[in-house]
Amino acid sequence: MDDLIWAPDACTLPTAERPFRVAEFDQLFAEHLRGSDRVDAQTLELTLDPASRATVEDLTARETECCSFFTFTLTSDADHLLLRITVPPTQTAVLDGLL
Repeated sequence: MDDLIWAPDACTLPTAERPFRVAEFDQLFAEHLRGSDRVDAQTLELTLDPASRATVEDLTARETECCSFFTFTLTSDADHLLLRITVPPTQTAVLDGLL
């Protein structure tokens, strides 16, 4: 993700740590993303490999600590792990960046 353009001002993660967090998301998506659906401007649903559950839980918990505007909802079955990400109207550019 180029120069962390999508990182909003509301993010409290120290700037020096942001490239590492982006790298964690990039690795998660590269290894486990099976599909994505932009439900609406404020909602993104990601389908991931169920084997990534522990990583997703850890990463989303840490992301919520620094970017409290995110709402992450995780559901699963034997074949899929669905991560629903919602943001307020003022943060839709963040979802654009994740895509």
